[in-house]
Formats: sequence, structure tokens, C-alpha cells
Amino acid sequence: MAAKDLPADEKEFMTLSQDEMEEMKTTFEAGNLEAVAKKLQEKLEMLDKIQIHIAVTGEAGSGKSTFVNAIRGLGDEDAGAAKTGEVETTVQPEPYPHPTLPNVTLWDLPRIGTPKFKADEYLEQVSSQKYDFFIILTANQFTTHHTQLAQEIQKMKKRFYYVRSQVDFGLQAEQKSRPSIYNEEGILQKIRNDCIENLRRGAGEPSPRVFLISSWELTKYDFHLLQQALEDDLDVEKRHAFILALPNISAQILEKKKAAFKREIWMLALLSGAISAVPVPGLSIIADIQILEVNMRRYCQAFGLDDTALLRLAQRVGKPVAELKSVIKAVPTASSINKEFVIRMLARPACLGVMIAEELLDLVPVAGPLLSGGVSFGSTFYMLKRFLNDAAEDAHRVLQKALS
Repeated sequence: MAAKDLPADEKEFMTLSQDEMEEMKTTFEAGNLEAVAKKLQEKLEMLDKIQIHIAVTGEAGSGKSTFVNAIRGLGDEDAGAAKTGEVETTVQPEPYPHPTLPNVTLWDLPRIGTPKFKADEYLEQVSSQKYDFFIILTANQFTTHHTQLAQEIQKMKKRFYYVRSQVDFGLQAEQKSRPSIYNEEGILQKIRNDCIENLRRGAGEPSPRVFLISSWELTKYDFHLLQQALEDDLDVEKRHAFILALPNISAQILEKKKAAFKREIWMLALLSGAISAVPVPGLSIIADIQILEVNMRRYCQAFGLDDTALLRLAQRVGKPVAELKSVIKAVPTASSINKEFVIRMLARPACLGVMIAEELLDLVPVAGPLLSGGVSFGSTFYMLKRFLNDAAEDAHRVLQKALS
């Protein structure tokens, strides 16, 4: 199938251009299978190395560090968490890599809003060119410091997002002070309108967009809208990495991750097929085991099905970790996935027939390796797709148990 014939959602995550697809097809037809395998391997490695740098800034007390932790799926006391506290703790840009995707980094920037603050000097100080976009946080109202910073960011042709944090505290205060007339939707709309009006006056923006969030409850308020805005504004490959780095806080995020991984599988299967077609005894099975092991572990880590992530989740929701693990039915945790596990899976009856056929085809002179590639493609595609579906189902069960 040509790239132009793919459905829109599949084409979106194609990592090979039309020209690259045609070049690979020509190379394959010429019998240079090692070159095909090398090209695919390079593309897959490039995907793993795509860098995303997210800058988070705001005045003291805006919740920058807590936001940095929350979007990485960490609590403030977890290992690797950004330091938080009443006293401003960030004096220079601090990088915080994602716990399982180190190519995605959030930067906790020094506070703004001091009497000596100058937006242009601040951006120079924090090496602003390296960031893909800026999150501008406030826990109260946006001021001229925020709008001046936004204007300087805009001059650099970078994207920025206004985020009103800690809205849960404002709601709690309203509920305590005016319980008889408390209306959550009305209060949220008032907060949003006040922020927008301040930005219109301060920056002259006709229709600024403000996202209301609580870093303690990302499933509420506008986090899903902020998440979608960030996805929409990233290019295809960075969007792919960003989705995989999102915290597993909703069924929608789990489904986005599943879809992102699914769109990778055809390349992994094609790599398996290309390697299998190279006439080197034993190379195919070694490569298949490695492809399956690495990617099955990736799926489990991205879905939070590893011991560290499950322990963090259990502590956050106040449940025994054993209770969360009890609903994992189809796949092991990431630490249990190794070569022996993959070999046991390959030995199952459904896969054994495919492998035997592959070994027999390898004995057929000339045509055998090419036919073997087709079998290896199919078996890798089948096993990864099935494991991905199982891991996603287990992740949904863990999420339901955590929220129950």
C-alpha cells in the first residue's frame, strides 16, 4: 500500500516520506535487503531520540515545580521530582527528564515578577531558543510581567500557553465562604473571564486563551484542553513523543498511547521481515526476539505497568500496590519482560507454526529468504499488536481500580 493510500490517521504518523518509501521499495526489489533493514533501523532509532523541551515559568508560588512533577506523573516526594516549597527554590533553569522517556524534558525556570524583571533579559538568561514552547503559570491574576514575557516569546516565533493554576484552592475557599450559593461552573467561568480580561488589557490580545488546572487533580478542569492544544501545535514526530510521555490519568490518554504505538508496529514488522530475508543463519530469530523484548517493555512502561510506576500510583491513591497489580491479567510488569519471556511466547502453538514455517523457508535456495521475510513480518506484527492490546486493557483496569 502506498503512503498516499493510507487512511488519514495512519498517514499522520508515517515516519517515512513518500520519497523514502519509493527509495526503500526500489532497494528491496533490487535485493539489497541489508540496506532496507539499515534504513528502517535508523528511522526507528531517530524516533526514540526526538527531543522535546518544555519550559515552565511563573512568579513565586505559582506552582511551577508541582506542575513539572504532575505532568511527568510524579508526586512532589517521588524520586526525581522537582523541589517544591513556599520559598522559591529555582534560581536557574532546572531540567527534569521524563522518568521513562529521557528525551522529553521539562524545565523549571526561575521565577518572574521581581522588581528587576525584564522579559528580554530573562529569556536570554534561560537560553530560550532551546524550548519547544512555554507554559506561563499564575496562581492569581496575570500581570504585566506575564504579558511582557509572552510578547517577547512571540517575537521569537515560539508558542506559549497561559495557565491559571491552583484553581482547586479558589473553589475550596468559595465553597467554605459561600456554601449556600456555591456553583463550581460559575466560579470557574468567572476566574477564566477575569484572567482573559486582564490579558486583554495588559497585552492587547483580542482573544487570549487561558487554561484552568489543578496539578493535584489533572483529570479535572482544563488539563485535557491544554494537552490537546499542545498536541495540535507540535509537528507529527514530536507529537508522537509527547503523547507517550503523558501521565496515565484518563482512558483517553491510554487510548492515544495505544494508537501511537500501533502506528509504529508496521515499521517494526517490516524491519523484522527485512532482517529475516537476509541469508544469515540465526540472524532472524535473534533480531525478532530483540525487537519483541524491547517494544513489549516499552509498552508496559508507557502504560505504567512497571513496579516503580505502580508503587507511585498506589501511594498517590492510598491503595495497596498488590490491589492494583491484582487486576493486571494479560501481561507481566516491565521488569519481567526479558529474552526468556519472549521465547516462551514464541513457543506458544499460535506462534510456533509461524516459526517452523520460517525455518523451513530458510532452507529453500534464493526464494526462501524473501518468502521468510513475509512470514517474519506477519509474526512480529501479530505478536506486537496482540501484546499492545493486552497491555492497554490491563492499563485501563489499573486506572479503574485506582479511581474506584
